[in-house]
Amino acid sequence: MAYPGVRFSGGSPALDGSKFKASNARDRNFSRTKPKDRLKELDKKIDRYLQELDENDEKESGAKKKTAEELQEIIAHLKKRNKDLRRLDKRMEKTGEKQVSLTDPDCRSMPVGKGHGTEVGYNIQMTVDGKHKLILDHEVTNDVTDQGHLIEMSVRAKNILGVKKLDLVSDMGYYDGQDVAVCLKEGITPWISKPNTSINRKKGLFTKDDFQYNRRRDCYICPAGKRLEFSFQSFESGREIRYYATPACSRCLKRSECTLKKVGGRRITRLKEEWVLDEMELRNRLHPEKLKRRKEIVEHPFGTMKRSMNQGYFLMRGLKKVNTEMSLTVTAYNMKRVFNILGVKRMVQTLA
Repeated sequence: MAYPGVRFSGGSPALDGSKFKASNARDRNFSRTKPKDRLKELDKKIDRYLQELDENDEKESGAKKKTAEELQEIIAHLKKRNKDLRRLDKRMEKTGEKQVSLTDPDCRSMPVGKGHGTEVGYNIQMTVDGKHKLILDHEVTNDVTDQGHLIEMSVRAKNILGVKKLDLVSDMGYYDGQDVAVCLKEGITPWISKPNTSINRKKGLFTKDDFQYNRRRDCYICPAGKRLEFSFQSFESGREIRYYATPACSRCLKRSECTLKKVGGRRITRLKEEWVLDEMELRNRLHPEKLKRRKEIVEHPFGTMKRSMNQGYFLMRGLKKVNTEMSLTVTAYNMKRVFNILGVKRMVQTLA
């Protein structure tokens, strides 16, 4: 696939997701608990206005009071909102919906990044050419995170480029052993940095990274030099999880640095596909320049669209229409990028 005068390069494309605002106000998006919270607020407001209506004839110096008609109109409006919210609450309880958006039913409230809170919108998945920063592929989703999109997006990128093997760089939001394992079988080598999700570090305790896994012996070596042997295995959320432990914890001098448990000792869990994550971490350490290039590649189009093109929000509503709107924005970005690469004169010659 190519644009006039510029072909997509192989290289190492990058994958990332970014949140774009939907045509749906924040007040018209409801999580499972939001209707109940709003109902409590409305009940308090109704009680307050009813009390004011009862006291309407009493004199208050220096204060202009609402008329009885105004108060009755406000109360009627609040009662209508109360009724609508109760209907919405029953609907969510019956259907099990976690979120409901009233203006654009397909959009969702989702986190937009550290320190930026949440936004009611869509999560745009995008793979970007590593050489020219042209957009290879995109997908409009209403998933609140990037988890679970690595396989589909990377396989599509590989097919678009028409290559047998592909290196693909993405951020830690796609970090998942099962997905990485599937990609490797498809001839795709993912480069993903490992997220630091351990709460033990904040507690001043050893994290899993402080334990070394011995693949040949199938055991972990703890910071005190003791072996944590395989203990048992379980299946949780469709995943096979192995547990490792050692009786040495009970008399270990470093116990206070390792666990807060009063009974038993430290346990380490390991996923069936975790070996692919270990190998990926090794690749990352040997070639740190790969991960450093991710932001240069994939954040370029997102920044251009949202800042230069002022397209960080959607005018259309509904997943199908929003996807069409996004396709037009992607085409406009790619054409703008081709003009910047070739220059106007060469672009005209190419099109002639």
